[in-house]
Amino acid sequence: MIPQALTAQLPILQIIVPLIAAPFCALLGGRNRAWTLAFVVSLVTFAISVTLFATTLDGTVLSYQLGGWAPPLGIEYRIDALNAFVLLIVSGVGALTMLYARASVAYEIDERHHGLFYSAFVFCMTGLLGVTITGDAFNVFVFLEISSLSTYALVASGAKRDRRALTAAYNYLIMGTIGATFFVIGLGLLYMITGTLNMADLAHKLVEHGDSRTLRMGFAFIVVGFGLKLAMFPLHLWLPNAYTHAPSAVSAFVSATSTKVAVYLMLRFLFTVFGFSIPFEVDVLRTIVLPLALIGILAGSIVAVFQEDLKRLLAYSSISQIGYMLVGITLLTPGGLMASIIHLFNHAVAKAALFMVAGAYVMQAGTSQISDLRGVGRDMPFTTAAFVVGGLSLVGVPMTVGFISKWYLVQAALAQGWWPVAGLVVLSSLVAFAYVWRFVEAAYMYPTPDGVIRREAPLTMLVPMWIFAGASIFFGLNASLTSAAASRAASGLIAASSLIWQ
Repeated sequence: MIPQALTAQLPILQIIVPLIAAPFCALLGGRNRAWTLAFVVSLVTFAISVTLFATTLDGTVLSYQLGGWAPPLGIEYRIDALNAFVLLIVSGVGALTMLYARASVAYEIDERHHGLFYSAFVFCMTGLLGVTITGDAFNVFVFLEISSLSTYALVASGAKRDRRALTAAYNYLIMGTIGATFFVIGLGLLYMITGTLNMADLAHKLVEHGDSRTLRMGFAFIVVGFGLKLAMFPLHLWLPNAYTHAPSAVSAFVSATSTKVAVYLMLRFLFTVFGFSIPFEVDVLRTIVLPLALIGILAGSIVAVFQEDLKRLLAYSSISQIGYMLVGITLLTPGGLMASIIHLFNHAVAKAALFMVAGAYVMQAGTSQISDLRGVGRDMPFTTAAFVVGGLSLVGVPMTVGFISKWYLVQAALAQGWWPVAGLVVLSSLVAFAYVWRFVEAAYMYPTPDGVIRREAPLTMLVPMWIFAGASIFFGLNASLTSAAASRAASGLIAASSLIWQ
Protein backbone atom coordinates (compact mmCIF):
# COMPACT_ATOMS: atom_id res chain seq x y z
CA MET A 1 0.00 0.00 0.00
CA ILE A 2 1.53 3.32 -1.11
CA PRO A 3 1.08 6.20 1.35
CA GLN A 4 -1.29 8.89 0.13
CA ALA A 5 1.35 11.59 0.59
CA LEU A 6 3.73 9.68 -1.67
CA THR A 7 1.02 8.93 -4.22
CA ALA A 8 0.34 12.65 -4.63
CA GLN A 9 4.01 13.16 -5.55
CA LEU A 10 4.19 10.41 -8.18
CA PRO A 11 3.82 12.74 -11.21
CA ILE A 12 6.91 14.74 -10.27
CA LEU A 13 8.81 11.62 -9.13
CA GLN A 14 8.25 10.18 -12.60
CA ILE A 15 10.61 12.89 -13.89
CA ILE A 16 12.81 13.74 -10.92
CA VAL A 17 14.04 10.20 -10.22
CA PRO A 18 15.62 9.57 -13.67
CA LEU A 19 16.66 13.21 -14.06
CA ILE A 20 18.74 13.13 -10.88
CA ALA A 21 20.07 9.64 -11.55
CA ALA A 22 21.28 10.37 -15.10
CA PRO A 23 24.39 12.43 -14.23
CA PHE A 24 25.29 9.97 -11.46
CA CYS A 25 25.51 7.20 -14.07
CA ALA A 26 28.26 9.20 -15.77
CA LEU A 27 29.98 10.03 -12.48
CA LEU A 28 29.98 6.43 -11.23
CA GLY A 29 31.69 5.19 -14.38
CA GLY A 30 32.43 1.53 -14.90
CA ARG A 31 30.11 -0.91 -16.59
CA ASN A 32 28.54 -2.57 -13.54
CA ARG A 33 27.92 0.46 -11.32
CA ALA A 34 26.45 2.65 -14.07
CA TRP A 35 24.25 -0.17 -15.38
CA THR A 36 23.01 -1.12 -11.91
CA LEU A 37 21.93 2.44 -11.13
CA ALA A 38 20.28 2.88 -14.54
CA PHE A 39 18.45 -0.45 -14.23
CA VAL A 40 17.15 0.29 -10.71
CA VAL A 41 15.98 3.74 -11.81
CA SER A 42 14.20 2.29 -14.83
CA LEU A 43 12.37 -0.21 -12.59
CA VAL A 44 11.31 2.56 -10.19
CA THR A 45 10.11 4.65 -13.13
CA PHE A 46 8.12 1.72 -14.48
CA ALA A 47 6.52 1.09 -11.07
CA ILE A 48 5.43 4.75 -10.93
CA SER A 49 3.96 4.51 -14.44
CA VAL A 50 2.00 1.38 -13.52
CA THR A 51 0.53 3.16 -10.50
CA LEU A 52 -0.43 6.22 -12.56
CA PHE A 53 -1.94 4.01 -15.25
CA ALA A 54 -4.05 2.09 -12.74
CA THR A 55 -5.23 5.36 -11.18
CA THR A 56 -6.32 6.97 -14.46
CA LEU A 57 -7.79 3.91 -16.21
CA ASP A 58 -11.26 4.69 -14.80
CA GLY A 59 -11.21 8.21 -16.25
CA THR A 60 -9.55 10.00 -13.31
CA VAL A 61 -7.40 12.98 -14.31
CA LEU A 62 -4.44 13.84 -12.07
CA SER A 63 -3.01 17.35 -11.85
CA TYR A 64 0.29 18.23 -10.22
CA GLN A 65 1.25 21.90 -9.85
CA LEU A 66 4.99 22.54 -9.71
CA GLY A 67 5.97 24.74 -6.79
CA GLY A 68 2.33 25.16 -5.82
CA TRP A 69 1.82 27.62 -8.68
CA ALA A 70 -1.60 27.08 -10.21
CA PRO A 71 -1.87 26.93 -14.00
CA PRO A 72 -1.81 28.76 -16.33
CA LEU A 73 0.85 30.80 -14.47
CA GLY A 74 2.65 27.73 -13.16
CA ILE A 75 3.73 24.53 -14.89
CA GLU A 76 1.25 21.68 -14.58
CA TYR A 77 1.83 17.96 -14.95
CA ARG A 78 -1.46 16.50 -16.10
CA ILE A 79 -2.07 12.76 -16.36
CA ASP A 80 -5.09 11.17 -18.02
CA ALA A 81 -5.75 7.76 -19.56
CA LEU A 82 -3.93 8.64 -22.79
CA ASN A 83 -0.59 9.85 -21.50
CA ALA A 84 -0.62 7.33 -18.63
CA PHE A 85 -0.80 4.65 -21.33
CA VAL A 86 2.15 6.21 -23.14
CA LEU A 87 4.11 6.57 -19.87
CA LEU A 88 3.61 2.85 -19.35
CA ILE A 89 4.98 2.09 -22.83
CA VAL A 90 8.06 4.31 -22.44
CA SER A 91 9.00 3.17 -18.94
CA GLY A 92 8.23 -0.51 -19.59
CA VAL A 93 10.30 -0.60 -22.77
CA GLY A 94 13.05 1.35 -20.99
CA ALA A 95 13.25 -1.12 -18.07
CA LEU A 96 13.39 -4.21 -20.29
CA THR A 97 15.82 -2.60 -22.71
CA MET A 98 18.09 -1.75 -19.79
CA LEU A 99 18.18 -5.44 -18.84
CA TYR A 100 18.95 -6.32 -22.45
CA ALA A 101 21.63 -3.62 -22.67
CA ARG A 102 23.94 -5.21 -20.07
CA ALA A 103 25.33 -7.76 -22.54
CA SER A 104 24.61 -5.87 -25.74
CA VAL A 105 26.34 -2.65 -24.71
CA ALA A 106 29.33 -4.55 -23.34
CA TYR A 107 29.86 -5.97 -26.84
CA GLU A 108 29.12 -2.90 -28.96
CA ILE A 109 30.51 0.01 -26.90
CA ASP A 110 33.95 0.58 -25.39
CA GLU A 111 33.86 -0.02 -21.62
CA ARG A 112 35.28 3.40 -20.76
CA HIS A 113 32.19 4.98 -22.34
CA HIS A 114 29.60 2.86 -20.55
CA GLY A 115 28.92 5.43 -17.84
CA LEU A 116 28.27 8.12 -20.44
CA PHE A 117 26.09 5.75 -22.47
CA TYR A 118 23.82 4.87 -19.54
CA SER A 119 23.67 8.52 -18.54
CA ALA A 120 22.48 9.48 -22.04
CA PHE A 121 20.02 6.57 -22.02
CA VAL A 122 18.42 7.67 -18.74
CA PHE A 123 18.35 11.29 -19.94
CA CYS A 124 16.58 10.14 -23.12
CA MET A 125 13.99 8.27 -21.07
CA THR A 126 13.55 11.33 -18.83
CA GLY A 127 12.89 13.55 -21.85
CA LEU A 128 10.33 11.18 -23.34
CA LEU A 129 8.52 10.83 -20.00
CA GLY A 130 8.57 14.61 -19.52
CA VAL A 131 7.14 15.25 -22.99
CA THR A 132 4.34 12.83 -22.19
CA ILE A 133 3.40 14.02 -18.72
CA THR A 134 3.63 17.81 -18.98
CA GLY A 135 0.62 20.04 -19.52
CA ASP A 136 2.75 23.03 -20.55
CA ALA A 137 3.48 23.49 -24.26
CA PHE A 138 6.91 25.09 -23.79
CA ASN A 139 7.83 22.33 -21.36
CA VAL A 140 7.09 19.95 -24.23
CA PHE A 141 9.81 21.69 -26.25
CA VAL A 142 12.30 21.54 -23.37
CA PHE A 143 11.79 17.82 -22.74
CA LEU A 144 11.71 17.15 -26.47
CA GLU A 145 15.18 18.63 -26.76
CA ILE A 146 16.45 16.66 -23.75
CA SER A 147 15.33 13.41 -25.37
CA SER A 148 16.55 14.44 -28.83
CA LEU A 149 20.04 15.56 -27.77
CA SER A 150 20.60 12.39 -25.77
CA THR A 151 19.30 10.27 -28.67
CA TYR A 152 21.80 11.87 -31.06
CA ALA A 153 24.59 10.90 -28.64
CA LEU A 154 23.20 7.38 -28.26
CA VAL A 155 23.06 6.85 -32.03
CA ALA A 156 26.62 8.18 -32.42
CA SER A 157 27.85 5.76 -29.74
CA GLY A 158 27.46 2.97 -32.30
CA ALA A 159 30.60 4.23 -34.09
CA LYS A 160 32.77 1.50 -32.52
CA ARG A 161 30.97 -1.15 -34.59
CA ASP A 162 30.07 1.01 -37.58
CA ARG A 163 31.52 4.44 -38.31
CA ARG A 164 28.39 5.27 -40.29
CA ALA A 165 26.70 5.81 -36.93
CA LEU A 166 28.37 9.24 -36.79
CA THR A 167 26.85 10.30 -40.10
CA ALA A 168 23.49 8.88 -39.09
CA ALA A 169 23.58 10.81 -35.82
CA TYR A 170 24.53 14.03 -37.64
CA ASN A 171 21.69 13.65 -40.14
CA TYR A 172 19.30 12.88 -37.29
CA LEU A 173 20.53 16.00 -35.48
CA ILE A 174 19.87 18.20 -38.51
CA MET A 175 16.39 16.81 -39.16
CA GLY A 176 15.51 16.77 -35.47
CA THR A 177 16.62 20.38 -35.06
CA ILE A 178 14.51 21.44 -38.03
CA GLY A 179 11.52 19.63 -36.52
CA ALA A 180 12.03 21.27 -33.13
CA THR A 181 12.42 24.68 -34.79
CA PHE A 182 9.15 24.25 -36.68
CA PHE A 183 7.40 23.28 -33.47
CA VAL A 184 8.72 26.21 -31.43
CA ILE A 185 7.87 28.70 -34.23
CA GLY A 186 4.33 27.32 -34.31
CA LEU A 187 4.16 27.55 -30.53
CA GLY A 188 5.35 31.16 -30.69
CA LEU A 189 2.54 32.01 -33.10
CA LEU A 190 0.00 30.46 -30.74
CA TYR A 191 1.48 32.47 -27.87
CA MET A 192 1.06 35.63 -29.92
CA ILE A 193 -2.64 34.87 -30.16
CA THR A 194 -3.35 33.67 -26.65
CA GLY A 195 -0.60 34.89 -24.31
CA THR A 196 -0.44 31.49 -22.59
CA LEU A 197 1.51 28.23 -22.89
CA ASN A 198 -0.64 26.00 -20.70
CA MET A 199 -2.29 23.46 -23.02
CA ALA A 200 -5.72 23.57 -21.37
CA ASP A 201 -5.68 27.37 -21.34
CA LEU A 202 -4.48 27.40 -24.96
CA ALA A 203 -7.48 25.32 -25.99
CA HIS A 204 -9.97 27.70 -24.38
CA LYS A 205 -8.38 30.84 -25.76
CA LEU A 206 -7.99 29.45 -29.29
CA VAL A 207 -11.72 28.73 -29.39
CA GLU A 208 -12.42 32.29 -28.23
CA HIS A 209 -9.98 33.70 -30.80
CA GLY A 210 -11.50 31.92 -33.79
CA ASP A 211 -9.97 31.43 -37.21
CA SER A 212 -7.06 33.57 -38.39
CA ARG A 213 -4.02 33.32 -40.63
CA THR A 214 -1.76 33.33 -37.56
CA LEU A 215 -3.59 30.34 -36.11
CA ARG A 216 -3.39 28.49 -39.43
CA MET A 217 0.33 29.14 -39.71
CA GLY A 218 0.87 28.00 -36.13
CA PHE A 219 -1.06 24.82 -36.82
CA ALA A 220 0.91 24.13 -40.02
CA PHE A 221 4.30 24.66 -38.34
CA ILE A 222 3.39 22.39 -35.43
CA VAL A 223 2.09 19.59 -37.67
CA VAL A 224 5.25 19.71 -39.83
CA GLY A 225 7.43 19.73 -36.70
CA PHE A 226 5.69 16.66 -35.31
CA GLY A 227 5.77 15.06 -38.75
CA LEU A 228 9.57 15.26 -38.70
CA LYS A 229 9.77 13.87 -35.18
CA LEU A 230 7.48 10.91 -35.87
CA ALA A 231 9.05 10.18 -39.29
CA MET A 232 5.95 10.76 -41.38
CA PHE A 233 6.55 10.10 -45.09
CA PRO A 234 8.39 11.94 -46.74
CA LEU A 235 9.91 13.45 -43.58
CA HIS A 236 11.36 10.09 -42.57
CA LEU A 237 14.82 10.31 -44.12
CA TRP A 238 16.62 10.38 -40.76
CA LEU A 239 15.07 7.16 -39.49
CA PRO A 240 16.54 4.27 -41.56
CA ASN A 241 20.19 5.17 -40.94
CA ALA A 242 19.62 6.08 -37.29
CA TYR A 243 17.94 2.75 -36.49
CA THR A 244 20.40 0.74 -38.59
CA HIS A 245 23.70 2.08 -37.29
CA ALA A 246 22.78 2.83 -33.66
CA PRO A 247 23.75 0.30 -30.97
CA SER A 248 21.18 -2.48 -30.84
CA ALA A 249 19.83 -1.50 -27.42
CA VAL A 250 19.31 2.05 -28.69
CA SER A 251 17.54 0.83 -31.83
CA ALA A 252 15.19 -1.29 -29.71
CA PHE A 253 14.38 1.51 -27.26
CA VAL A 254 14.07 4.40 -29.72
CA SER A 255 12.03 2.44 -32.28
CA ALA A 256 9.54 1.42 -29.58
CA THR A 257 9.23 4.79 -27.84
CA SER A 258 10.45 7.91 -29.66
CA THR A 259 8.06 7.91 -32.62
CA LYS A 260 5.23 6.75 -30.33
CA VAL A 261 5.69 9.79 -28.11
CA ALA A 262 5.67 12.01 -31.22
CA VAL A 263 2.38 10.42 -32.32
CA TYR A 264 1.03 11.06 -28.82
CA LEU A 265 2.00 14.73 -29.16
CA MET A 266 0.19 14.89 -32.49
CA LEU A 267 -2.93 13.47 -30.83
CA ARG A 268 -2.62 15.79 -27.84
CA PHE A 269 -2.28 18.96 -29.86
CA LEU A 270 -4.83 18.08 -32.55
CA PHE A 271 -7.59 17.08 -30.17
CA THR A 272 -6.83 18.77 -26.87
CA VAL A 273 -5.20 22.06 -27.89
CA PHE A 274 -6.61 22.88 -31.31
CA GLY A 275 -9.80 20.90 -30.82
CA PHE A 276 -10.76 21.21 -34.49
CA SER A 277 -12.19 24.65 -33.89
CA ILE A 278 -11.53 25.61 -37.52
CA PRO A 279 -12.34 23.59 -40.69
CA PHE A 280 -8.76 24.16 -41.94
CA GLU A 281 -7.47 21.52 -39.55
CA VAL A 282 -9.69 18.80 -40.93
CA ASP A 283 -8.78 19.81 -44.49
CA VAL A 284 -5.05 19.49 -43.74
CA LEU A 285 -5.49 16.05 -42.22
CA ARG A 286 -7.73 14.71 -44.97
CA THR A 287 -6.02 16.23 -48.02
CA ILE A 288 -2.35 16.18 -46.96
CA VAL A 289 -1.66 13.91 -43.97
CA LEU A 290 -3.92 11.04 -45.08
CA PRO A 291 -2.43 10.62 -48.59
CA LEU A 292 1.11 10.85 -47.19
CA ALA A 293 0.26 8.26 -44.53
CA LEU A 294 -1.13 5.87 -47.17
CA ILE A 295 1.95 6.33 -49.35
CA GLY A 296 4.15 5.73 -46.30
CA ILE A 297 2.31 2.49 -45.47
CA LEU A 298 2.88 1.03 -48.91
CA ALA A 299 6.28 2.56 -49.71
CA GLY A 300 7.80 1.60 -46.35
CA SER A 301 6.71 -2.02 -46.77
CA ILE A 302 7.87 -2.26 -50.39
CA VAL A 303 11.29 -0.76 -49.68
CA ALA A 304 11.68 -3.12 -46.69
CA VAL A 305 11.35 -6.13 -49.02
CA PHE A 306 14.56 -5.19 -50.84
CA GLN A 307 16.78 -4.52 -47.81
CA GLU A 308 19.83 -6.71 -47.20
CA ASP A 309 20.38 -5.58 -43.60
CA LEU A 310 17.88 -6.87 -41.03
CA LYS A 311 17.97 -3.70 -38.91
CA ARG A 312 17.40 -1.58 -42.00
CA LEU A 313 14.50 -3.80 -43.00
CA LEU A 314 12.92 -3.24 -39.59
CA ALA A 315 13.54 0.51 -39.86
CA TYR A 316 11.58 0.79 -43.12
CA SER A 317 8.90 -1.38 -41.58
CA SER A 318 8.56 1.25 -38.83
CA ILE A 319 7.81 3.91 -41.45
CA SER A 320 4.95 1.75 -42.69
CA GLN A 321 3.63 1.14 -39.17
CA ILE A 322 3.66 4.89 -38.41
CA GLY A 323 1.42 5.30 -41.44
CA TYR A 324 -1.21 3.07 -39.80
CA MET A 325 -1.29 5.32 -36.74
CA LEU A 326 -1.67 8.44 -38.86
CA VAL A 327 -4.50 6.91 -40.90
CA GLY A 328 -6.38 6.16 -37.69
CA ILE A 329 -5.98 9.79 -36.61
CA THR A 330 -7.17 11.19 -39.95
CA LEU A 331 -10.34 9.11 -39.82
CA LEU A 332 -11.51 11.48 -37.05
CA THR A 333 -13.76 8.82 -35.53
CA PRO A 334 -13.71 7.12 -32.14
CA GLY A 335 -12.86 3.81 -33.83
CA GLY A 336 -9.99 5.33 -35.78
CA LEU A 337 -8.55 6.98 -32.69
CA MET A 338 -8.82 3.75 -30.76
CA ALA A 339 -6.97 1.90 -33.54
CA SER A 340 -4.15 4.45 -33.50
CA ILE A 341 -3.77 4.44 -29.72
CA ILE A 342 -3.79 0.66 -29.36
CA HIS A 343 -1.24 0.44 -32.18
CA LEU A 344 1.11 2.62 -30.12
CA PHE A 345 1.37 -0.24 -27.64
CA ASN A 346 1.14 -3.13 -30.07
CA HIS A 347 3.84 -1.86 -32.41
CA ALA A 348 6.09 -0.96 -29.48
CA VAL A 349 6.15 -4.51 -28.07
CA ALA A 350 6.57 -6.17 -31.47
CA LYS A 351 9.26 -3.83 -32.76
CA ALA A 352 11.22 -3.89 -29.49
CA ALA A 353 11.34 -7.70 -29.71
CA LEU A 354 12.47 -7.61 -33.34
CA PHE A 355 15.27 -5.11 -32.82
CA MET A 356 16.42 -7.08 -29.78
CA VAL A 357 16.63 -10.16 -31.98
CA ALA A 358 18.67 -8.21 -34.54
CA GLY A 359 20.98 -7.07 -31.75
CA ALA A 360 21.46 -10.67 -30.60
CA TYR A 361 22.53 -11.57 -34.14
CA VAL A 362 24.98 -8.67 -34.19
CA MET A 363 26.52 -9.91 -30.95
CA GLN A 364 26.57 -13.66 -31.61
CA ALA A 365 27.02 -13.71 -35.40
CA GLY A 366 28.86 -10.41 -35.85
CA THR A 367 26.43 -9.19 -38.50
CA SER A 368 22.84 -8.24 -39.26
CA GLN A 369 23.14 -8.92 -43.00
CA ILE A 370 20.40 -11.36 -44.00
CA SER A 371 22.67 -13.23 -46.43
CA ASP A 372 25.16 -13.86 -43.62
CA LEU A 373 22.46 -15.18 -41.27
CA ARG A 374 21.54 -18.25 -43.30
CA GLY A 375 20.79 -21.21 -41.04
CA VAL A 376 20.68 -19.03 -37.92
CA GLY A 377 17.34 -20.55 -36.96
CA ARG A 378 19.09 -23.82 -36.08
CA ASP A 379 22.04 -22.16 -34.35
CA MET A 380 19.99 -19.66 -32.33
CA PRO A 381 16.53 -21.27 -32.09
CA PHE A 382 15.09 -19.23 -29.21
CA THR A 383 16.24 -15.92 -30.65
CA THR A 384 14.92 -16.70 -34.12
CA ALA A 385 11.61 -17.95 -32.74
CA ALA A 386 11.17 -14.55 -31.09
CA PHE A 387 11.70 -12.95 -34.51
CA VAL A 388 9.00 -15.17 -36.01
CA VAL A 389 6.52 -14.10 -33.33
CA GLY A 390 7.33 -10.42 -33.80
CA GLY A 391 7.27 -10.78 -37.58
CA LEU A 392 3.83 -12.39 -37.50
CA SER A 393 2.65 -9.43 -35.45
CA LEU A 394 3.94 -7.01 -38.10
CA VAL A 395 2.04 -8.95 -40.74
CA GLY A 396 -1.12 -8.87 -38.64
CA VAL A 397 -1.68 -12.61 -38.25
CA PRO A 398 -4.59 -13.50 -35.93
CA MET A 399 -3.65 -14.16 -32.28
CA THR A 400 -0.98 -11.45 -32.40
CA VAL A 401 -1.20 -7.81 -31.36
CA GLY A 402 -0.69 -6.65 -34.94
CA PHE A 403 -3.97 -8.28 -35.92
CA ILE A 404 -5.85 -6.41 -33.20
CA SER A 405 -4.59 -3.01 -34.40
CA LYS A 406 -5.29 -3.67 -38.07
CA TRP A 407 -8.69 -5.16 -37.29
CA TYR A 408 -9.76 -1.99 -35.47
CA LEU A 409 -8.32 0.17 -38.26
CA VAL A 410 -10.04 -1.76 -41.05
CA GLN A 411 -13.34 -1.64 -39.15
CA ALA A 412 -13.01 2.12 -38.63
CA ALA A 413 -12.19 2.68 -42.32
CA LEU A 414 -15.12 0.56 -43.52
CA ALA A 415 -17.47 2.37 -41.12
CA GLN A 416 -16.55 5.60 -42.93
CA GLY A 417 -16.94 3.97 -46.32
CA TRP A 418 -13.22 4.22 -47.02
CA TRP A 419 -12.93 0.91 -48.89
CA PRO A 420 -9.66 1.82 -50.66
CA VAL A 421 -8.01 2.58 -47.33
CA ALA A 422 -9.14 -0.74 -45.86
CA GLY A 423 -7.88 -2.49 -48.99
CA LEU A 424 -4.49 -0.80 -48.73
CA VAL A 425 -4.14 -1.93 -45.11
CA VAL A 426 -4.74 -5.52 -46.20
CA LEU A 427 -2.38 -5.16 -49.18
CA SER A 428 0.41 -3.76 -47.00
CA SER A 429 0.02 -6.78 -44.71
CA LEU A 430 0.71 -9.06 -47.68
CA VAL A 431 3.83 -7.04 -48.50
CA ALA A 432 4.86 -7.27 -44.83
CA PHE A 433 4.57 -11.04 -45.11
CA ALA A 434 7.00 -10.89 -48.05
CA TYR A 435 9.80 -9.17 -46.12
CA VAL A 436 9.25 -11.23 -42.97
CA TRP A 437 9.26 -14.44 -45.01
CA ARG A 438 12.46 -13.38 -46.74
CA PHE A 439 14.35 -13.52 -43.47
CA VAL A 440 12.54 -16.61 -42.17
CA GLU A 441 13.49 -18.42 -45.36
CA ALA A 442 17.17 -17.52 -44.93
CA ALA A 443 17.09 -18.48 -41.24
CA TYR A 444 15.43 -21.89 -41.57
CA MET A 445 15.71 -23.14 -45.14
CA TYR A 446 19.40 -22.67 -45.81
CA PRO A 447 22.29 -24.48 -44.15
CA THR A 448 24.77 -22.76 -41.89
CA PRO A 449 27.83 -21.72 -43.93
CA ASP A 450 30.90 -23.89 -43.37
CA GLY A 451 33.14 -22.78 -40.54
CA VAL A 452 30.54 -20.43 -39.02
CA ILE A 453 29.89 -20.93 -35.29
CA ARG A 454 26.95 -19.13 -33.68
CA ARG A 455 25.71 -19.63 -30.14
CA GLU A 456 22.40 -18.75 -28.55
CA ALA A 457 22.07 -15.27 -27.06
CA PRO A 458 22.74 -14.89 -23.31
CA LEU A 459 19.81 -15.12 -20.91
CA THR A 460 19.84 -11.39 -20.12
CA MET A 461 19.04 -10.76 -23.78
CA LEU A 462 16.62 -13.65 -24.26
CA VAL A 463 14.42 -12.76 -21.28
CA PRO A 464 13.45 -9.21 -22.36
CA MET A 465 13.04 -10.15 -26.03
CA TRP A 466 10.74 -13.02 -25.08
CA ILE A 467 8.78 -10.85 -22.65
CA PHE A 468 8.03 -8.60 -25.62
CA ALA A 469 7.40 -11.57 -27.93
CA GLY A 470 5.16 -13.15 -25.30
CA ALA A 471 3.29 -9.85 -24.89
CA SER A 472 2.71 -9.86 -28.67
CA ILE A 473 0.86 -13.14 -28.27
CA PHE A 474 -0.77 -12.53 -24.87
CA PHE A 475 -2.30 -9.18 -25.81
CA GLY A 476 -3.25 -10.63 -29.19
CA LEU A 477 -5.29 -13.33 -27.46
CA ASN A 478 -6.54 -11.11 -24.64
CA ALA A 479 -6.78 -7.50 -25.75
CA SER A 480 -9.25 -6.42 -23.07
CA LEU A 481 -6.75 -4.32 -21.08
CA THR A 482 -5.17 -2.55 -24.05
CA SER A 483 -8.55 -2.08 -25.74
CA ALA A 484 -10.03 -0.63 -22.55
CA ALA A 485 -7.09 1.75 -22.16
CA ALA A 486 -7.28 2.81 -25.83
CA SER A 487 -11.04 3.25 -25.63
CA ARG A 488 -10.78 5.38 -22.49
CA ALA A 489 -8.00 7.48 -24.05
CA ALA A 490 -10.00 7.97 -27.27
CA SER A 491 -13.05 9.01 -25.25
CA GLY A 492 -10.95 11.56 -23.41
CA LEU A 493 -9.70 13.05 -26.68
CA ILE A 494 -13.21 13.21 -28.09
CA ALA A 495 -14.51 14.89 -24.95
CA ALA A 496 -11.71 17.46 -25.12
CA SER A 497 -12.32 18.26 -28.78
CA SER A 498 -14.94 20.65 -30.06
CA LEU A 499 -15.24 18.60 -33.25
CA ILE A 500 -18.77 17.47 -34.00
CA TRP A 501 -18.58 13.68 -34.15
CA GLN A 502 -20.73 11.92 -36.69
